[in-house]
Order: sequence, then structure tokens, then C-alpha cells
Amino acid sequence: MRAPLALIALAAPLALAGCGDPAPSYVDQAWVRLSPNKDTPSAGYFVAHGGDAGVQLRGVMTDYALKVEMHESVGKDGMMSMQPIESVDVPAKGTVAFAPGGKHLMIWGVNDTAISRGKMQLTFLMSNGDRLLVDAVIRKPDGSAPAAPAAGNATEEHTEEHKAH
Repeated sequence: MRAPLALIALAAPLALAGCGDPAPSYVDQAWVRLSPNKDTPSAGYFVAHGGDAGVQLRGVMTDYALKVEMHESVGKDGMMSMQPIESVDVPAKGTVAFAPGGKHLMIWGVNDTAISRGKMQLTFLMSNGDRLLVDAVIRKPDGSAPAAPAAGNATEEHTEEHKAH
């Protein structure tokens, strides 16, 4: 009779290991492409990952811009247009990509501090009450990183090397 009790004692922690907190939703690969014209919005991209339960992305905020909206590019009658979207379903254990040519953020008035830092913090508002804070890398309209603030004399070679990354 002792052997079955020993097996139960050994198996109990393994059974309870599956009872931990559910895997959370998260956002990664966030980046912002600056608009070439300060009067037009920049675009933001990222990948939202669902945890053990599905969730909705209900909005995105930042202190580093005047306004952020979620948009989607849609084709109709051979023409592409953009329309705002209120929320996006992120399926359990699935992903939703906000990428060029599809869903994306429209970001008006990115502030100069964020541009000089090369990143800005975005807050993703989820339907389960989570607020996910994510740093988005800022890229120039051509896709390169913004120039770092002057900190002495950078060599031309170093600047070209930085552009290659």
C-alpha cells in the first residue's frame, strides 16, 4: 500500500504544475516609420500574441504623440483605402500582425524627444483590462534609424556602419 501513496505524492506536484496562471497576451516587434512630412501621420507596426485565452486589442495610446488610431488598408473596386478600426480580435495562442499594407497604427505628431531617443513607449489596451507597455523603435521614412544626438565627432565610417543596421 505504501508504493501507491508514494506515487501519488510524486505525481501531485506535476498535476498542479498545469494549474498555474494562464499564459498572458503580449506585443512585440513594435516599430514606427516616421512620415516624411510632419503634417501627415506616421505609421506603427507590431505583432500581438494571444495567451491561453482570446482577447481584443481595443486601442493604443502614447505620451509621445498627439493621437494614435488603429487603421486597416482595404481594397475595393481595385482601389486601396484606409479605414479606422475600433478593436481587433487576438485569438488564443494566435497572432495578429500590424504590418505595411494591412492593419497599422496612424500616429499624429510624434514628438521630437521620442525621435531623438529612437524609440517611443506605446500602451496597448486589452479587453481583459491589461495595459501592455511596449517600446517601439523609430525609423526614418526610408527605414533607417534616426540620427543619434551629437555626442562628439562621429566618424563618417561609423555613421555609415550605423545606417547599415
